[in-house]
Amino acid sequence: MPFYLGLDASTQSLTALVIEIAGDRRRIVFESSLNFDEALPAYGTRHGVLPASDPSVATSSPLMWAAALDRMMGVVAAGVEVRQIAAISGSAQQHGSVYLSQQGSRVLASLDPTRPLAEQLSRSFSREASPIWMDSSTAAECAEITSAIGDAAMAARTGSRAFERFTGPQIRRFFKDSPVAYAATARIDLVSSFHASLLIGGHAAVDPGDASGMNLMDLRANRWWPDALDATAPGLGAKLPPIVASSSVAGTLAPYWQRRHGFPPAAVITWSGDNPSSLIGLGLVREGPLAISLGTSDTVFGLMNVPRVDPTATGHVFGAPTGAFMGLTCFRNGSLARERIRDEHGLSWSGFSRALDQTPVGNDGGLMLPWFGPEITPRVLEPGVRRLDLPSGDAARNVRAVVEAQCMSMAIHSRWMGVAAAVIYATGGASGNAQILQVIADVFGADVCRQPVANSAALGAALRAAHAALNAAGPAAEWEAVIADFSDGSARARLHPRRDHHAIYRELIPRYAAFEAAAITP
Repeated sequence: MPFYLGLDASTQSLTALVIEIAGDRRRIVFESSLNFDEALPAYGTRHGVLPASDPSVATSSPLMWAAALDRMMGVVAAGVEVRQIAAISGSAQQHGSVYLSQQGSRVLASLDPTRPLAEQLSRSFSREASPIWMDSSTAAECAEITSAIGDAAMAARTGSRAFERFTGPQIRRFFKDSPVAYAATARIDLVSSFHASLLIGGHAAVDPGDASGMNLMDLRANRWWPDALDATAPGLGAKLPPIVASSSVAGTLAPYWQRRHGFPPAAVITWSGDNPSSLIGLGLVREGPLAISLGTSDTVFGLMNVPRVDPTATGHVFGAPTGAFMGLTCFRNGSLARERIRDEHGLSWSGFSRALDQTPVGNDGGLMLPWFGPEITPRVLEPGVRRLDLPSGDAARNVRAVVEAQCMSMAIHSRWMGVAAAVIYATGGASGNAQILQVIADVFGADVCRQPVANSAALGAALRAAHAALNAAGPAAEWEAVIADFSDGSARARLHPRRDHHAIYRELIPRYAAFEAAAITP
């Protein structure tokens, strides 16, 4: 009975999920998560991020990620019969980058199974801290890249304008600030290809889904775009992984993992980003439905047959594991904003939910722009919460205001995708809150289905591993057949929009949009 392991290296945690697909036997056999702050406190992160005096700077420790992978593989080995694992793949937070020295390349190829992974990698990096997707410190670099290429050309060719949190501008800043360290960098990995490299004991490639989140890839050709490379840093092409299809085999699980934790020589399938993997985990293998992920950041995304580019340059187009494309709009102030409102008013999550039930739809016109940190959509570099007709001390109304603001902003900034979805699939930590999902249904005027598996990225990674392995064994396995029974949008978890509430939001959304536009106008 073959098993398939999916790993998800998110901002705050590492999750492992094992599925079995054998004839009609299709099930999740194992799932476990490891929170970085709690399990690995020596690395000093908070919510998976290293402390910084500059709020625009967000980095994490690649050594911590390696330590987490080592520990999680041990947990998996203790929880399932790992000899049945036929293939492994993974997803990782997009836009983060890892900088390996020549020493790092040598260490990967000679890992000692008697020693912890992180201990062996301690001198492998030319940049000790990895910038991640939350970092917004590269405005100057984005302007420089844009000056060389142009906003329209960048968006048309790579799927996004130059974004502060994307990898290309981060690389440019590193080159400018630390030219000697940049020159000593042998390999610049994404978080996804770094984890895959650790698994195979060598350098792994990157897939179009994750490479397209760098401002460096030609979206239609699935290759690095020379103009973007030249505008970013000298000699960059030689430091980047190759781009391969999402179903490509990165290599065989290295002897380190076989001897240390008892794994077989399983195929390691090229990793992808968390958003492309969630696309598969939610069953979005055809254009039509949308998905909303309610996590550290909130995202709205869906599959596209052709790459429609956002004319306002706030949304993104990435590659999809199916070979098509995905549209996505990301909101940095996701769960952290909800947590701030909860904590400011001394509420539990159950109290937060009751506040949504106790306040009127539309909040009597009270509005909030919940920009507790720099925001991605719309672009807000200087954080600050704005309120309109909303007393700051009213706990219940502020709870409703933050949720309604996030849902209306998602509706406004996903219009460019050109999808009038009748169904929205919800995932992420806050998807367990039925009151929040009801607001989404009412704002969008669409049914909302909560997926039975909260970690759609880990499930998507496991399904990607299965799809690649089954296709390699032949005959060809269609995506619908692979995802069946795992991503079904169960009717029992379906919430329907209430027409009278949707009518209220149709009138409120233009007012919210005007409030938002006025706040970001110089």
